[in-house]
Amino acid sequence: MGNSLKIQIWSDIMCPYCYIGKRRIEGALALFEHKDAVEIEWKSFQLDAGFIASPEDNMVEHLAEKYRKDSDWAQNMLDSMTENAKNSGLDFHFEKSILANSLNAHRLLHLAKKHNLADNLEEILFKAYLTDGKNVNDLNTLKTLGLEAGLNAEAIEEVLNSDAYANEVQQDIEEARSIGVQGVPFFVFDNKYAVSGAQHVETFVKTLEKVWEEGKFDSKVTLLNATDGDSCGIDGCD
Repeated sequence: MGNSLKIQIWSDIMCPYCYIGKRRIEGALALFEHKDAVEIEWKSFQLDAGFIASPEDNMVEHLAEKYRKDSDWAQNMLDSMTENAKNSGLDFHFEKSILANSLNAHRLLHLAKKHNLADNLEEILFKAYLTDGKNVNDLNTLKTLGLEAGLNAEAIEEVLNSDAYANEVQQDIEEARSIGVQGVPFFVFDNKYAVSGAQHVETFVKTLEKVWEEGKFDSKVTLLNATDGDSCGIDGCD
């Protein structure tokens, strides 16, 4: 390991718990003595790679149909996630959310990763979708968000008007499957320990300290948390 510690985070912009998980790992890092030696790498994951949105879609109806429940059940689920987010200082507005396929956002994130701006763009995309009600599959919107993150306009257009980084997105997803990822967020600490879900800050702090103290790592990933944290999988959010 030397004097550095790498955290890989698989997430999807469409996943509310991924935003919450981002805040919680940030909270843990703020309490971690060696935070300046930590590198975060964002990895792509799509909860529904084949999703095609329509203008009539809304979050309540989408969840009710997906889980074969009524709209009251779906609204209660969203209210619970909104309250959960508040505890992490986030303000979710599902009533404004525009359902979208996240592939283009992930492709843009890979461009941002190339320029060390992935964390900036990840934050901006989450807020755009979950708080501001923006369409994160609209190319003009993505260009604006990319510029806000610090990306070059010409580079953004080149990516969005092609299939650039589509293979990289798929490679991230296949890598996730190879290590048994079934839901996101999913955190891998220096290729040794994994933590599934938006765990509490204290859990992340303990993991950081454990990994740092051990110092040398095996290549096999071991799942650390005994109980799953809040996460979203291909069958929905828990």
